[in-house]
Order: sequence, then structure tokens, then C-alpha cells
Amino acid sequence: MKSSEKKVSQKLQKKADREALEGGLKIVIEGDKAYVVSVSCETDFLANSEKFKLMLEVIALHLKNNGVGSKQEAQTLLESNYSLEMGENLQIKDFEIIEGGTVASYVHSNAKIAAVVVAEAGGDEEKLKQVAMHVTAANPDYLSADEISDNVIEKEKSIQLEMMKNDPAMWNKPDEVLLKIIEGKMGKFKSEVSLLEQAFVIDPSMKVKDFLASTKLTSFKRYAI
Repeated sequence: MKSSEKKVSQKLQKKADREALEGGLKIVIEGDKAYVVSVSCETDFLANSEKFKLMLEVIALHLKNNGVGSKQEAQTLLESNYSLEMGENLQIKDFEIIEGGTVASYVHSNAKIAAVVVAEAGGDEEKLKQVAMHVTAANPDYLSADEISDNVIEKEKSIQLEMMKNDPAMWNKPDEVLLKIIEGKMGKFKSEVSLLEQAFVIDPSMKVKDFLASTKLTSFKRYAI
């Protein structure tokens, strides 16, 4: 290895050893595909810069042109073309393509939180964009209550039972009474963690599923730096 190449390699290695806890997200929608990339860096100052945002566009284009199998190539592109110039450790975090009938996304103004939602073909794109925004704010765990496993439900019941036993107003009640009370709480728990059952953040008087009406959501994913 030439001395100049060795120096560059050493500089890159030093940067790679530093923590990269800031960064930004970029989502490009084309047809029925969402191209999602996020790159972490060391400082919020760099993450908010125009050169960082332009770099995100380059990485998103690389994903679009080369597919998800090209992540290592994209990382090499970061290190050779941007890391030394920007003076920080840059690491690709998310690098994926989401495909479906109708795809929509929302990226928060700080580019650190985003979401992609997928519906059946012919879905209302404007409604889906608003639901994607809801996902970034409400952070649901499941699409619908039907997806919640029995293990998760039983674990939540155990947590609620332990809380009640430590409550001075409830501790002396028998377990069978407490369990009946907990059963009544499970509906609320399911609605809080299930996207379709959550109160819509833009209009809490309706659930997300009511806002979507005939647009049938099939999946979602939330991203965060």
C-alpha cells in the first residue's frame, strides 16, 4: 500500500472508531416502491447541513440503481467520497426497499424520524401520507390487534397484576377480582399499541382505521436515528 493510501486508511479507521449517534433519513417514493436510507454521523451540526442532505440523496440513488445488496458498496462510497471531507464517521444504518400496492411516506422536518406505510393498490395516497405522519408520532407496535401474540397479552396482564398488588387501594383484593379488572384493561392496551385502533393524531375523535375508510393498510414501518 502506498504511503498516501495508508494515511487515508488510517484516518478513516480513526473516524470509524468514533461514535456516530446523529444523522438523517431520506425516503424516495417511485411507483410502488419506497427507497429508504439513513446515515449516522457524529454531530447534529453536520446532519443539518446541506452537504449531508445532498449525500443522503446520492446514497438513496445508489440504492435505487443497485438494490439492497449493494450496501457495502454504498458504505465504501461514503468513506471514499464523503467521510474525510466532512471530517466525521459516517455509517449506513437503514438501506432497504419497501414495495406494495400503494406506498406513502413521511419524514419529520428534522430528518431523524420517518415512516413508510403500504396499502392495497388504489389506496388514497394523501390519507396514507397522513397515517405515515401518525406513525412517527404514535409509534405503534402492531398493525392491528389481531397481530398481538398471546405471550404479549399474558406479559401485559402480569405487569398489570403486579402494579395492582403494589397499589394500596387494590392489594387486598383477591387475584380473581384483579384479573377481571385487568381483562377490562386489555382492550385499551390493544388499542394503544395497534396502529389501526389508535386515536388518529390529527383528529383524535376517530380511529386510524376510520380515517382510512376504504383504504386497506397492509403494513408499516417506523424509522428513527
